[in-house]
Amino acid sequence: MKKLIIIPAFNESASIVRTVEEIRAQAPEFDYIVINDCSTDGTGKLCHQRGFHVIDLPLNLGIGGAVQTGYRYARDRGYDMAVQVDGDGQHDPMFLREMARELERDQADMVIGSRFLEKKGFQSSAIRRVGIRYFTRLIRLATGQTITDPTSGLRMVGKRAIALFAVHYPEDYPEPESVTAVLKKGWKVKEIPVIMRERKGGVSSISAKRSVYYMIKVTLAILIEWIRKEDEDEY
Repeated sequence: MKKLIIIPAFNESASIVRTVEEIRAQAPEFDYIVINDCSTDGTGKLCHQRGFHVIDLPLNLGIGGAVQTGYRYARDRGYDMAVQVDGDGQHDPMFLREMARELERDQADMVIGSRFLEKKGFQSSAIRRVGIRYFTRLIRLATGQTITDPTSGLRMVGKRAIALFAVHYPEDYPEPESVTAVLKKGWKVKEIPVIMRERKGGVSSISAKRSVYYMIKVTLAILIEWIRKEDEDEY
């Protein structure tokens, strides 16, 4: 099984070296690729100096475009599974082997690392937990399935989800929308408990000012996905 770790990175110079070195130490059976999303803080330079595997995007595409670049890389090189590990140090690679076992054993299309199944480690801020619960309910309404951590970026997918995401992937705040798309296809999504960590450096893309936009945009995207699928079922 060919396995790839996709590491989207925008201005993660404070944590990218530690993130990659930890992956190399704890998940050596995985290949990895850093997607440097036109960073301005030396992230790309650090990766090249260390000899990391890296793709330098010529323009800032945002998290969706960076991750989709990784899925296209995985598709074009015939990987059987791919997992997103953020460059900010929040995702612990010690869980990757278990995620891969679950994906293969249960023939799942997506395995999500959820911080809320056992409620250990960093649980995010109170206001973000409210938003996460909201998206859990909205996704349940749209798909009938319960995802406890729909905003988790620690997600592993199999080959047909790689092919899907290489072509169709949300531009920004993609996690809730993309898991909804997978569920609406009737594909299998599973969650396993993981421990998240606080980011080691950099700044989150979801600022206080962008939180309202985030909630509205993702809500509309999920509802559109829901309606689109219902329309298709009618024909």
